[in-house]
Amino acid sequence: MSEHVTLKAADGVELSAYVARPEGEPKAALVVVQEIFGVNRHIRSVADGYAKDGFLAVAPALFDRIERGVELGYEVADMQKAVSFIPSLDTEKSLADVAAAAAYAAGATGKKVGVIGFCYGGTIAWLAATRLGLPAVGYYGGLISRFASEKPCGPVLLHFGKLDAHIPAEEVEKIQSANPEVEIRWYDAGHGFNCDARASYNKEAAQLARERSLSYLKKELW
Repeated sequence: MSEHVTLKAADGVELSAYVARPEGEPKAALVVVQEIFGVNRHIRSVADGYAKDGFLAVAPALFDRIERGVELGYEVADMQKAVSFIPSLDTEKSLADVAAAAAYAAGATGKKVGVIGFCYGGTIAWLAATRLGLPAVGYYGGLISRFASEKPCGPVLLHFGKLDAHIPAEEVEKIQSANPEVEIRWYDAGHGFNCDARASYNKEAAQLARERSLSYLKKELW
């Protein structure tokens, strides 16, 4: 079962969120953090998938602060519009929105809450671990190295593609060097390998990364 709810961040800004609920009692809660394409079909499918695994999954619409109802695909025009949002993105505000989603999820379930994020959301997931103290999984977070000096409050799992032209290996090495305890997994894949709507989708890598993510989340949250 899924629905849309309204969240209120600490600064008073209201934003929408997609909520996917499991059939039975949730075993834990999970905040799903979007790429730069909004809470689109892919992000909703991620939330739906984890709901089937027993999580109450909440995907906050981070772009509501810029333009409401953003839901983009991966064609050229949509890519261009997605990129146009980048200068307006603010990691502090995005983190506030994730905190609001986490508070909603905790209140709705009374259970532990984790975060999983993709691309821009992968960086926000890292910050949720370092600043909010939440267990986190990050997929190809290109800006994480900027915050590599920050220390997670608990275990973190990060996924990167060896063929990712957007994230040089040396940037990931900065993260690992500063945080040797962080689990970093590499795949023979490019950027966005988890999204089946993108040309860079890699089924084998996506399945393996999800298996590892689910195992991590169960260990940390159940």
